[in-house]
Amino acid sequence: MSFLSNIIGAFGHGGFVMWIIFAGQIVSIAIIIERVFALYLSRAVNSKKIARDFEEDIKKGKLESVIAKAQSLAKSGNSTGKAILAGAVAAQNRGGSDEIQSKMDEVLLSEASILEKRTGFLAAIGNIGTLAGLLGTIIGLIDSFAAVANVNAMEKAALLSQGISMAMYATAYGLLVAIPALVMFAVLQNRANSLTEDLNQSALMVYNWLTYSYEPVTRKAPRTKELNM
Repeated sequence: MSFLSNIIGAFGHGGFVMWIIFAGQIVSIAIIIERVFALYLSRAVNSKKIARDFEEDIKKGKLESVIAKAQSLAKSGNSTGKAILAGAVAAQNRGGSDEIQSKMDEVLLSEASILEKRTGFLAAIGNIGTLAGLLGTIIGLIDSFAAVANVNAMEKAALLSQGISMAMYATAYGLLVAIPALVMFAVLQNRANSLTEDLNQSALMVYNWLTYSYEPVTRKAPRTKELNM
């Protein structure tokens, strides 16, 4: 409790810098809670499993069934469903492998940005918290030395040690905010990378199935002419 009490007392000694660190702490906590919900509670690393549920229908040419199932998933915000829907619609329109890939890549890029959204702010808050803590300490030290400039030698040592002690709490508070922010940045970034990799692998599986089963119109047209001849 004494540590927390000293941190609170350091708000007066550290000045506005302590409030900057406090604001960063509030923002980092909000981001961590939102990202944990978005990346852990709302999503799972199961994109490949979902994709395999579409394999049979794709290979049998049941694109209407594929699109219907993918639309149902996409409406619930499922990233795999969105990617499969984009690829299946492109295949149904006979756009060919290039169009299927471009449509699916568009969805994958969009979903990757959603997965990584706001996580980068945690690294920035961690760095700012550390630097702000150092700045608060320096300001506190300056104030401490200025305060003891005109006092007698007997009081100077006591006042100076007390002032330095309080000033150091600014650095301690900055690190207290920075360390959890940086740790959670690494954890959340790793989770986002895992989800993105899983999504990309499942999309590649679906892309291979679609392009193996469906050819573009430009390839089929010459064959039609040959048959007519």
